[in-house]
Amino acid sequence: MANNNPLLDLLGIRLPIIQAPMAGVSSPAMAAAVTEAGALGSIGVGATDAIGAGAMIAAVRERSNGPLNVNVFCHQPATPNRVVEAAWIERLRPEFEALGATPPPALSEIYRSFVEDDDMLSLLLDVRPPVVSFHFGLPREAAIRALRDSGIVLLASVTSLAEARVVAAAGIHAIIAQGWEAGGHRGVFDPDAPDDQIGIMALTRLLSREIGRPVIAAGGIMDGAGIAAALKLGASAGQLGTAFIATDESLADAGYRAVLLSDAANHTVMTRVISGRPARSLANRFTALGVEVPADHVPAYPIAYDLGKALHAAGKAKAEFGYGAQWAGQGAPLVRPMPAAQLVATLAAELERAF
Repeated sequence: MANNNPLLDLLGIRLPIIQAPMAGVSSPAMAAAVTEAGALGSIGVGATDAIGAGAMIAAVRERSNGPLNVNVFCHQPATPNRVVEAAWIERLRPEFEALGATPPPALSEIYRSFVEDDDMLSLLLDVRPPVVSFHFGLPREAAIRALRDSGIVLLASVTSLAEARVVAAAGIHAIIAQGWEAGGHRGVFDPDAPDDQIGIMALTRLLSREIGRPVIAAGGIMDGAGIAAALKLGASAGQLGTAFIATDESLADAGYRAVLLSDAANHTVMTRVISGRPARSLANRFTALGVEVPADHVPAYPIAYDLGKALHAAGKAKAEFGYGAQWAGQGAPLVRPMPAAQLVATLAAELERAF
């Protein structure tokens, strides 16, 4: 497969494997280990600023000079609604009080979107990581042009054919097809629009036939057999996130890891109550709170996340991990704890056997 795969040459990697850029979970050590093993390592910088992103990229470069994917969030900046936010604080107040804590008096937009972050753009143009990927949509046309002109390969997540057409028209090099099975934040451009919830098999095949760009399949892929299936459907590579959460280099805390390796891995749900945008998580105390909550009762992303993180911190202080953002895809029961480089080698061997 590698001998007839232009995407691998474009990305500068040997294996059709991409480690998902999971903000808060992937680490510079993980990205470097994956890259050194022949796949594409990634870091997510959507939850930090340009200074933090620069430090993360430098930390990767201390360990590896190989290909690196830096992922940014391109959501529309939040529109505050103090009435909704105040009501949300009151809705969750009993959870804080049960933990002996008090919720914050007000919420703020804790992450700045790349669509308005000129400092982050300047950093990327300065350090020029080999690959930059976009989630939640696309940045301004001028930013795309500047990144392309600097020689950076661009990737973008989509969840539908319509989004893929927008991405292709914008000149993005390759498309990440995110199936409904995928863990973490759903990459929909508009979280309030109807979602067809297309699975990875159908989406990969559809985009490989209809869009003149390499397709990277993401969602529920946990082993070499899953990567092989995606390649046979027309993908040029598979992107795996949940598979790397239990690796030694992951930033997942002990509570997250314990739940992921328990029967809870068999139960994931799509929820927006943790952050304000739809995201697939292991079912836990937090997701249970949102079962019957209308979408318009949840503050905008990432304002809602401000309260979610505060509740998680209050829980951890009492050794209660059930309020964490325990993102995981539907393939979670197949997770295997091991060093990241060993996981890549295992995936490569399984892929070879599948063909």
